[in-house]
Amino acid sequence: MLSLTALALLGLAGYRGTQLAVHDTILDPVRDRIIAWHERRQTSPVRSAVVALISCVYCMGWWVSVAILATYLLATGHWTGTPLVVHGLEWLAVAGLAVLLNRLDDTLGRIG
Repeated sequence: MLSLTALALLGLAGYRGTQLAVHDTILDPVRDRIIAWHERRQTSPVRSAVVALISCVYCMGWWVSVAILATYLLATGHWTGTPLVVHGLEWLAVAGLAVLLNRLDDTLGRIG
């Protein structure tokens, strides 16, 4: 099992990665192309799901968190020797912190 420090850092990375994927202007061209692709056939459930994924901090945060966690586990050698259910709990912890930070960001953004 990862330390609380590692989980906290991964949660912060998950938050930042989610903000990058959903909000940051550097990825506007990619999001614009996906939205234009969806508008050409709005009845497509696959296209609608992709647009929902890239526009939802909670949906995208879930997948960004697992990508960050998996990369960390594989790069540091923590993947092997640990039961898969433990990695699942780590995923929930990382995604949970990222979502909490996104919620806090949304709340403080409305106040300020």
